[in-house]
Amino acid sequence: MNYSKLFVLSSILLLGQFIELDAFGQVSSNESPFKRDFADVKILDAYFGELNQKIEVAPGDKNVPFTLVFANVGTLDITGIRGQLQLPSGFSPSDGKGALILADSENEASAGDHFSLIFFVNLDDHLLIQQYPGAVKVDYSRLRESGQRNAFFDFKFKVTGDSILNLKASDPFLTSLKNNEATIEISNSGTAPISNVKVVLENTQNTISSTQVSLTNVENVVFDQNNWDVGTIEPKSSKYISFQVYIPENLHTQTLHTPMSLTYFDSHGEKIETKRNVDFYINGLIDLKIYDVDVITLSGKQTVIGEVLNEGNTNALYGFVTLEPLDNSNIKKITQFIDEIETDSPVPFNIPIEFDGEPKFGDHKIKIILRYKDDLRNEHLFNYDTTIFLKDTAKKPESTISDYAPSIIGLAIAIIVGVIVFKKIRKRKEPVPS
Repeated sequence: MNYSKLFVLSSILLLGQFIELDAFGQVSSNESPFKRDFADVKILDAYFGELNQKIEVAPGDKNVPFTLVFANVGTLDITGIRGQLQLPSGFSPSDGKGALILADSENEASAGDHFSLIFFVNLDDHLLIQQYPGAVKVDYSRLRESGQRNAFFDFKFKVTGDSILNLKASDPFLTSLKNNEATIEISNSGTAPISNVKVVLENTQNTISSTQVSLTNVENVVFDQNNWDVGTIEPKSSKYISFQVYIPENLHTQTLHTPMSLTYFDSHGEKIETKRNVDFYINGLIDLKIYDVDVITLSGKQTVIGEVLNEGNTNALYGFVTLEPLDNSNIKKITQFIDEIETDSPVPFNIPIEFDGEPKFGDHKIKIILRYKDDLRNEHLFNYDTTIFLKDTAKKPESTISDYAPSIIGLAIAIIVGVIVFKKIRKRKEPVPS
């Protein structure tokens, strides 16, 4: 009976041990759930680039530095450090020799210090932008100790893709003496996103000291804002910023260099700061007015006359004035060349009127079209609508009393003179009383 109880108790204790093992993931009470392998060398990081300078890489890049960072966690300095790197298919040594990629360190690594090995790698064109596994063997010797030691490490690294940032003006032409809306395109033509992009316009009054020579000419240009939070720019995409800008007169026919300071985070999460210039060409202002439009008779023909005035700061080139009928007017469309329209100097035009069919007199609605070119030889049109009155010059005007006034006055004078003369003659012929 006692043996039976002892057997049951032993069975329960044994079963309890199995249940406990399952509950703790098959880790004995004497083992830690964390791995504790003590060695002289520990791996810290693996990335493309050099020590403390990560770089973005894309499939197809050649002879790219690949850095592994280690720490000497032992109590002795180590030397003779050599690495053998093995990466997945698609990665190869830049020297093209064998499957292993080798690197040596010429320096000793003091106890408690870190060191790095830089390998040079070619990336095949077919690689994907993603995370990959790798393995490395590190051979080294401890000072004051004979023999060679080695350590093996597995790690993960990423082919990031590359981000290519570019700034350009959507329309690179602005005009002086007026407000312009300027738009800048910020594009990423690479294969990796650009995050948290911020742009600051550096108008040199705040950013360049008086002892420096300014490479820009924005000191007297007026901007309505100078700070933009652009956000993330995905690969092969663009974002835009816009602002209002007033250009003073003295900058016309010059290039405006607009300095931009940019900060963003690349695909490694590294903060990048860079400066770019966005250039605009400043056109002169051509501000045309048409005035004093009237109809006069020249050489027996009714003619439309007027003046063109340029109130801008640059000449309009190759000017043409076209008289065009509107509504039911049957005036023929006629064009006249007036050449260059200088600033602050009125240019007259006179266009003889011809009819398409029988002449129609009275009110005619017309459009005067002014065609010209600017400094860049771009063509522009300026329209002016008005109404003119045409008289029938072939019709004789009806006679009025005013038309006969000179004759009537002359006849009256003649009658008066005749009466006076008649009276004098008659008086002479009368007999003198004795």
